[in-house]
Amino acid sequence: MPAETLHIPTPDGRADAFAAFPDHGERSPGVLLYPDAIGLRPVLEEMARELAGHGYAVLVPNVYYRHGPAPVIDLPPHIGEDIRPAVFDRLTPLYEAHTTERALRDADACLRFFTGRPEVGSGPVGVIGYCMGAVLAMRTAAAHPDRVAAVAGFHPGALVTDAPDSPHRLAPRVRAEVHLGLAENDMTPEVRSEFHRALDASGVRYTTEVYPGTVHGFTMADTDAFDAAGLRRHWDRLLPLLARTLTD
Repeated sequence: MPAETLHIPTPDGRADAFAAFPDHGERSPGVLLYPDAIGLRPVLEEMARELAGHGYAVLVPNVYYRHGPAPVIDLPPHIGEDIRPAVFDRLTPLYEAHTTERALRDADACLRFFTGRPEVGSGPVGVIGYCMGAVLAMRTAAAHPDRVAAVAGFHPGALVTDAPDSPHRLAPRVRAEVHLGLAENDMTPEVRSEFHRALDASGVRYTTEVYPGTVHGFTMADTDAFDAAGLRRHWDRLLPLLARTLTD
């Protein structure tokens, strides 16, 4: 698949991003893919290429661009449990600095830039997120209800909190169809019920599913959390969602 590094002008500078496109040379539905807390790296680029092979133009932004180009910190090819704490010690200040205000500015810049590309069709877009990226996906869908028709979050971060701007409180603004693919330890039944109530009250079309035998991070092939069956189930849920929602 054709792929390249793009540089997106934002109110805070220039964000680098990885983009992958189908090889047919025609305009394709756009998908914004938010990484997990570890950030943009080869495993996310491979997932973008996979999606491009199914006919989508895919943009994976470096959400930590304010701290440097991706990868912002040195990462080994495999992030095992033995080094995970040290990796997250370095990443924690980066994702804590990625405030809601910054996320919304970046989402606006990414959507405006990417949908203006000649490779991207004029129809609605999908937004996918992994771990903390699921939070960014919900915020993006709520901020751009007329553009975002599909949201998918896998092993999501904190979608239900006590904060006034908790992602579940944004449901009244969401017009997209939503799918959450949960690891077994991602949400308690009580938290899951609260998320469902918020979406039900707003009339949001959604599905949530606990993927059997998985732990948080199960889609990421460069970590010990990876689960091949969970990744296959993720594609089995994601591709039909995009196919039925991203039409001109």
